[in-house]
Amino acid sequence: MRSPLISVVLPAYDRHEQLADCLDSLLAQSPADVEVIVVADRSPETAAGLAEAYAARHPRVSVLRLNAAVGVGASRNAGAARATGEYLLFLDADHLLPRDALRTIADRLKRTGPVDVLLFGHSRRHRDRDWPGGAEALLAEAGPEPFAPFDRPALFGAPPLVWDRLIRRGHWAELGLAFPPGRYEEVPVAHAALLGARKAAVLARECVQLRRRETVHPAGGPGSSVFDLFEQYERSFALLTDQPHLYAVREALFVRMIRHYLFVLDLAGCVTRAERPQFFHRAAEHHRRFQPPGHRRPGGREGIKFSLLAGGAYPAFEVAKLSHIARGTLTGRK
Repeated sequence: MRSPLISVVLPAYDRHEQLADCLDSLLAQSPADVEVIVVADRSPETAAGLAEAYAARHPRVSVLRLNAAVGVGASRNAGAARATGEYLLFLDADHLLPRDALRTIADRLKRTGPVDVLLFGHSRRHRDRDWPGGAEALLAEAGPEPFAPFDRPALFGAPPLVWDRLIRRGHWAELGLAFPPGRYEEVPVAHAALLGARKAAVLARECVQLRRRETVHPAGGPGSSVFDLFEQYERSFALLTDQPHLYAVREALFVRMIRHYLFVLDLAGCVTRAERPQFFHRAAEHHRRFQPPGHRRPGGREGIKFSLLAGGAYPAFEVAKLSHIARGTLTGRK
């Protein structure tokens, strides 16, 4: 029996009752050579019954039950180990695929031939508002031909996600990839998969929509916290140890890391008021430790935030944020 082209690994966490919509969007795809592995751990947020109902009606869907509440990362690892497809696609319940997404991806792979990583675009929806995912310009600049990732170092500055790319299953196994414990578990995996790729390609169109604005999955596993983000980036930078020739990769990764930290600080409800000073100073320490020689800060307001973080100036950072919010309120901006 021929193996499917794509194995979709989908943890069954369904805090906002979106899993059915995600599964419906997958089952509406035209390619038949796709398997969907729904991983159900013992978390109270897991919709195991719903997953079993879909599996009973649709032969392309199977359910992998786990005996403990392990979190999204370990669930993805278990699903990847069960997968039989040529490529892995990791999704969550709050994702939707346009009807032609997997057909477009399959057509792109026919043109590129086998690649270790195929990156594609995504969009975000929050309160009936849509906006691009943040990597569209980088994808467009990469061009239509397959490439070695070191030849496109700017791509390491893209948001480190695993649901806006395919990873060849053989590549996953060859590198021994696995999601680490904690929140933001996809950060080092996205970087390791791209850094270890011999051949990659892009598809410069949106193939997945995210229907939330939070930066962390609600099921990060026992004992996880927002501070896990620092350990995940430490894992990413460890990949560059003793590789000084990868300066451009280090620069792009550094800028992405700082942007990520600033985004989390800006996102309402992500870091509590009591945690903000500690989070800021941890971010400042990473700025000092990982800043590449010759780094030039971005311009504009973003550059000011980079500068305040570099200097560890937490009070000034908070004043600047409050001033920006006040100006936005006075001018009607949000």
